[in-house]
Amino acid sequence: MAPDTKTRANPALAALTALEARDRIAKGLLTARDYAEALIAVIEADEPRVRAWVWFDADFVRKQADKLDLLRRSGRAIGPLHGLPVALKDIIDTLKIPTENGCAADKGRVAGMEAWIVTELRAAGAILMGKTVTTELAFMHPGVTTNPHNAAHTPGGSSSGSAAAVAAGMVPLAIGTQTGGSVIRPAAFCGVTGYKPTFGAIPRTGILSQSPSLDTVGVFARTPQDAALLADALFGHDPKDSATSPAPPPRLLATASEKPPLEPIFAFVKPPGWQERATEETRAAFEELTSALGDRCFEVPLPQPFETAAMLRERINFAEMAKTYHRYTRDLDALGAPTRAALEEGAAITAKEYLAALDWREVLYSGTDEIFEHADAILTLAAPGPAPEGLESTGDAIFNGLWTFLGMPAITIPVLQAENGLPMGVQIVARRDGDARLLRTARWLYDWVEGAETENDT
Repeated sequence: MAPDTKTRANPALAALTALEARDRIAKGLLTARDYAEALIAVIEADEPRVRAWVWFDADFVRKQADKLDLLRRSGRAIGPLHGLPVALKDIIDTLKIPTENGCAADKGRVAGMEAWIVTELRAAGAILMGKTVTTELAFMHPGVTTNPHNAAHTPGGSSSGSAAAVAAGMVPLAIGTQTGGSVIRPAAFCGVTGYKPTFGAIPRTGILSQSPSLDTVGVFARTPQDAALLADALFGHDPKDSATSPAPPPRLLATASEKPPLEPIFAFVKPPGWQERATEETRAAFEELTSALGDRCFEVPLPQPFETAAMLRERINFAEMAKTYHRYTRDLDALGAPTRAALEEGAAITAKEYLAALDWREVLYSGTDEIFEHADAILTLAAPGPAPEGLESTGDAIFNGLWTFLGMPAITIPVLQAENGLPMGVQIVARRDGDARLLRTARWLYDWVEGAETENDT
C-alpha cells in the first residue's frame, strides 16, 4: 500500500452520489485518487461480511485513478464518467482479468477480448473497480454474497454482488444483467436503484449469453439520476448484437434531471401472483403508497392472458439455456441443482412450444397499449416482500419476469421499508423505448416520497 493511502481515505467521500462525485472531480475539487481511496477503505472494512467481490485489486484501481487525474490536469477533454468507479458482474469479459461466470467449470478463465460495454466505460473515463459475484451462470444457484442490511438475508440474484456493492457504499455504480429479475429483485432487496432498460438498448457482446431473446444489461446506482448517468454511457449499437439498432440514443440523464411538464400519472398494476405470493406487509405498503398518490394513481387490471406470461418466459429461457449452455452439460453433476434442472427441462421443450412462446410476446405487449393511453407509467411490485432470510435461494422473481419477457424498461427505487428494517423497492415500468421518461418519472416519485417523509418528520 502506498504510504499516503490511509490519510487520503476520507469516509465522507464514499457517501457521495455518482453525480456529486463526478461534478467535484470535473471541477478539480476532488481527485479520482482520493475518491477511489475512500471506496477502497469501505471495501477493506466491509468485504469480509458482504462478500460482494470475486476479483478486486486496490492497486489496479489506484493506477487507473492516477492516470485519470493526470489526464484532467493536462487540460484535455474528459469523459462523462471521468473518475467514477464502476463494478462489473462477473459474466462481463475483461482483458487480463478473470471472468469466471460464477461457475467452477470457468475457474481461472480469462477472455481474449473485452466486452463492448467495457470498451465504452474506458472511453467514458470510468474506473473498472473489479468483478462482482454472480450466481452460477447468472441463474439461480446462489453465490456467497450477503445482504448488506442483514447478512442473514439474501441479496437476491443473479446480479447479487453488483447490488450489494452499491448498497454497502463500496462503489457508486455497478452493472448487472437481467433475464428474469436479476437486476430489479436484488436492487429491491439491497435498497438501491436498479434499472433494466428496453431490451436491446445496451449491447451484450462479450457478456455471457444465457437467453438471447431475454438477456438485458442493466445498472445499479443510489438514485435514478445516477442510473441515468451510467446508462447514458452504455446505450448504443453494436452490429455483433442483433438486438441493438443504430437509432440515436435517448438523452437519459438530461431528461431524468428535468421537471416533468405535468406530474406523472401512474397505473397501479397488481400482477399475477399478487394475492398468492406477495406478503401481506407488501400489499399493505403498496395500498398505502397508491392511496397517498391520490388522483395521480389509479388501479388497472391486466387481461387474463397475462396469467401465462411467467410460463412463457420460462419456456423461452430454459429452451435457449439448453443451447447456449450446452458445453456445461458435459458434467451436469458439477452444476447446482437449479441450473441442472433448468437445462434438463429446456432440452425437453419442443420447437413448436418454444416458437409459440415467442409469438405470445407481441400479443401480450399490445395488451399494455390501453394502459399507456391514460398513464405515464405502471406502478407495481419489485419483489414479493423484503429479502427473505437465508442464503440458500435468491428469492422470487415472479414480479419481474413479465416485464423482461415483454422487453419493457423497468426501474426499482428504494422508497419503502419493512417492519424488520429491510428495504422494499417500488417498480416502475414504461413503454418500450420510453427509457428517458421512465427515469424522469422514477426521479419524480423518488423525490416525492422523500419530500413526504421529510414533511411527516417535521
